[in-house]
Amino acid sequence: MAGRVAQLTAPAPTRATPRIGPFQVDPPVVLAPMAGITNLAFRRLCREYGAGLYVCEMITSRALVERNAETLRMIRFAPEERPRSLQLYGVDPATVAAAVRMVADEDLADHVDLNFGCPVPKVTRRGGGAALPYKRRLFERIVAAAVHAAAPAGVPVTVKMRIGIDEQHQTYLRAARAAADAGVAAVSLHARTAAQRYSGRADWSAIARLRAELPAELPVFGNGDVFSAADALALMAATGCDGVVIGRGCLGRPWLFGELEAALRGQPPPPAPRLGQVAATLARHARLLTELHGPDKGIRDLRKHVAWYLKGFPVGSGPRRRLGMVSSLDELDELLGGLDPSAVAEDVDGPRGRQGSPGRVVLPEGWLDDPDDLTVPGGAELADSGG
Repeated sequence: MAGRVAQLTAPAPTRATPRIGPFQVDPPVVLAPMAGITNLAFRRLCREYGAGLYVCEMITSRALVERNAETLRMIRFAPEERPRSLQLYGVDPATVAAAVRMVADEDLADHVDLNFGCPVPKVTRRGGGAALPYKRRLFERIVAAAVHAAAPAGVPVTVKMRIGIDEQHQTYLRAARAAADAGVAAVSLHARTAAQRYSGRADWSAIARLRAELPAELPVFGNGDVFSAADALALMAATGCDGVVIGRGCLGRPWLFGELEAALRGQPPPPAPRLGQVAATLARHARLLTELHGPDKGIRDLRKHVAWYLKGFPVGSGPRRRLGMVSSLDELDELLGGLDPSAVAEDVDGPRGRQGSPGRVVLPEGWLDDPDDLTVPGGAELADSGG
């Protein structure tokens, strides 16, 4: 496959369990923050299947500092969530530092990840996400400010990034070196450019280059095209990275974390769930969402998950459509009860969720003119969370 290190199916070589500050990530699996997905309900469901580090939805530094009610709701954690992991978005060093200081001083989370990987136009047009590392001095100041603000409380700071804006503007190696110099506890790389969005193949060779570039004691986590336990083993074996970040691969498959835990511990994989087990998990997810959001919003939020849960199963278009429009827990239970519990899925691996197509990255005017420019674009600090 072009641009990718040859994938292997053998287990990854034995290596030390990676640490993020004081926390061991064992097994070395991280749930990627996904807007509208990795809320308290989904994280709890994933944790019931396997261990790892589970990151909440991305929130914005300005919204946190301003104590936006929705943002404060989004950063709630269950009592058993340890470490509590929070991802911040920001483009202004002072605002990011204030947000991290608030997290540390008020004990809102145990770990802060900085988002430099989001490719959506809402974020990149303001110079944030995957666009920001191009501004190397601004990037360095943001990361250093966050690490400094977190240090007194012993809160580790990590960064997640992409290869760059596009093939002509790759930033990951320089940015990762700068982040390491600033004292981050780990670096995660989604091995695509912002221009690729979620399309095409992730370039695992970039993860291998990053692992070789950074100090051995600094954990590097690889992200991109990990849809099965075999993919995770192949990625780690082929690149030497210390762990994997799981995003779209777990949509409708929270049990993937159990499969990953077994594989990374050298244990036999759990049996693939039949439709009856999937239906039970879907019903459990619905109840967790209604506990979190209330019955109306919770069941509406569930609808986007239905197609992911049913992927590969022999469920007709009629039941799929009705489940995708379900309006209550009672209706959900009735519809799920009509499915064949013994049915097995086919072709469940592979991309899930949005893929889209590659395209031009929307950037602030003149963004590429001077990589040393420290100017923060007007209105760049999003006041609302999500995205």
